[in-house]
Amino acid sequence: MPFTRPLLWGKSPSMTTLPTPRGRLTPDRPLNDLTWLRVGGPADWLFQPADEADLADFLRELDPAMPVFPMGVGSNLIVRDGGIRAVVIRLGRGFNGIEVQGDRVIAGAAALDAHVAKKAAEAGIDLTFLRTIPGAIGGAVRMNAGCYGSYTADHFVEARAVTRTGEVVTLSARDLNFRYRQTDLPEGWVITQATFRGDRGDPDELSARMTAQLKKRDETQPTKDRTAGSTFRNPAGFSSTGRADDTHDLKAWKVIDDAGMRGAMRGGAQMSPKHSNFLVNTGDATAADLEGLGEDVRKRVFQNSGIELHWEIMRVGETTPRRD
Repeated sequence: MPFTRPLLWGKSPSMTTLPTPRGRLTPDRPLNDLTWLRVGGPADWLFQPADEADLADFLRELDPAMPVFPMGVGSNLIVRDGGIRAVVIRLGRGFNGIEVQGDRVIAGAAALDAHVAKKAAEAGIDLTFLRTIPGAIGGAVRMNAGCYGSYTADHFVEARAVTRTGEVVTLSARDLNFRYRQTDLPEGWVITQATFRGDRGDPDELSARMTAQLKKRDETQPTKDRTAGSTFRNPAGFSSTGRADDTHDLKAWKVIDDAGMRGAMRGGAQMSPKHSNFLVNTGDATAADLEGLGEDVRKRVFQNSGIELHWEIMRVGETTPRRD
């Protein structure tokens, strides 16, 4: 793979030379159509690798000074209006396979959580908690996604990843140090595959459980609107001694409601009247509208209850457009 040092970081991507991969490398690629909220400016570069080897070669030859941002399907993400000054890496068809081996399910990082849950259920393996989680497996591992009391960490066996320097590594649960909506995945590392283990179950019963989960979700969440899933993490509870714990019995939607912010608006952004922990793009919101409304909610909740909400949605990029 030929390599020329990138030139003029922070300038127009057209003035920058990068490694030549087998996959697709696009300069000035708008990202709004790649996020569920449909907002955000362009990436300096969008790289869609052909396979894991292509990704590893590209990162190995890429100048270490060049920032890298791995992006999933954009389900839990706000890209700010100025875009991202980096190479955004988005995995596609070469990374969405799903294979069942005994009680294990091996899934590519780009495989949708819902597809993995269904494939596992057909094989009599219970990964049903994934069925209603928006997004793909790479993001589920990175953020320890969970639902209905089950978390990715509960079923995780191992993952493959490509480091920022192009090395392919295997990660254990200890390496990732799973916590509530967090892991210790190093910056710039790209998860390419994950292996899970689930309990055995009857395929028909597992299918029925997922159908019930979907029905409950549709009844309680704004699934027809442009959202990015839960906006804020559930606050930590407090023990009898007054010390914070990690039970999360207190729900974010409840403290938002108590602060009078259900249905609140800023520009084209709204806290959903159906479920107040969901930010909605009503049609013409900017990233600034959405993030600003979220900050309004955080401020009001703190004023009302003394509880500090923490974002679950990732916000990345620049607030103002790049000047070439």
